[in-house]
Amino acid sequence: MENFNFHVTTDIRFGKDRLAELPEVINQFGKKVLLVYGGGSIKKMGLYDKVMEQLKANDNQVFELAGVEPNPRVETVRKGAEICRKEDIDVLLAVGGGSTIDCAKAVAAATLYEGDAWDMVLQRRKFQGPALPLVTILTLAATGSEMNNAGVISNLSTNQKLGVGSPSMLPKVSFLDPENTFTVSKYQTAAGSADILSHLMENYFKRTEGTDVQDFVSEGLMRSVIKNCPVALKYPDDYDARANLMWASTLALNGLTGNGKTGSWSCHPMEHELSAFYDITHGVGLAILTPRWMEYALNDETVAKFAQFAWNVWDVEERVPMMAARIGIQKTYDYFKSCDIPMTLPEVGINEEKFAIMAKQAVDHNAIKTDAYVPMDVSDVESIYEACLTESSFV
Repeated sequence: MENFNFHVTTDIRFGKDRLAELPEVINQFGKKVLLVYGGGSIKKMGLYDKVMEQLKANDNQVFELAGVEPNPRVETVRKGAEICRKEDIDVLLAVGGGSTIDCAKAVAAATLYEGDAWDMVLQRRKFQGPALPLVTILTLAATGSEMNNAGVISNLSTNQKLGVGSPSMLPKVSFLDPENTFTVSKYQTAAGSADILSHLMENYFKRTEGTDVQDFVSEGLMRSVIKNCPVALKYPDDYDARANLMWASTLALNGLTGNGKTGSWSCHPMEHELSAFYDITHGVGLAILTPRWMEYALNDETVAKFAQFAWNVWDVEERVPMMAARIGIQKTYDYFKSCDIPMTLPEVGINEEKFAIMAKQAVDHNAIKTDAYVPMDVSDVESIYEACLTESSFV
């Protein structure tokens, strides 16, 4: 296990009926609030009115940044930063899923950044500037952005989708009410669950040895998602299913399962190119890629970890490691498919036309060629994309 720091100071307010605490939380930071949200679903579900009721009763001055995209765009970040500077905003309140929170993080930092917002994003993890305080109210279990210090921003003019983060972007307080996810569609529930599983798998499949704690926590969280996603799909207002998905989302990417393990993620860099060029749902792209990447990464050196994954996550009974590993990959594929997630690229409108440029950018923008669990060059990434054109079988 590698050395690491673990200092995640987000104040989590988990459970139902916690919004009465919002004024006390906001008052820690000031009275001028930028409310950030997406396409209007929070208005349909009544959450917008509940939040505004609390803020108005608290005599907050509220400004709005509405219409945050599912893959938040740098233009929206610029717009939000302009509002913050003009109105001298004290605190941002992001109400929505990971895209909304990611956008709010970038706005909070871009407001205090002297250059253009995209120049800030291009610094990636090297960016260490300050940010305005951020409070979040989560409405989708997926990204874990409510308790980490990173976000992903898209620039459609350059076909780039890049992560940026610094300690200053960590939310100060996050409200996690599972009831706010009752109205999430089946498609987005499944896609969000795939995103959670991918975060866990990306941290699970790394070269660092001696990480039993991180690996066993990851296995337990994966089992929780696998159990509860189908329940939430069948019974959208099942509180316990939604609660377990929400808490798994948060714990999957707050450092608990990744700290002490080094190396580049594998599937996220490839998926970021898919959604940068085609603006597809992030979790769906990850679900499509993950089993094909697993098949690529399975070899004599990695078989022990893949077999462990099969035995401990999927309860595979086969004891021959290579065969158990393949069964585990097949179960991963079949699970995503059983959740009605499209499992080929043509189903989401993607063909081979841009594979070469996407593969090149995946390698250029990340360390997957040198630092991934199993290194990938441009031709390897292209081969994985190609494997996603048709249905697959792994055993």
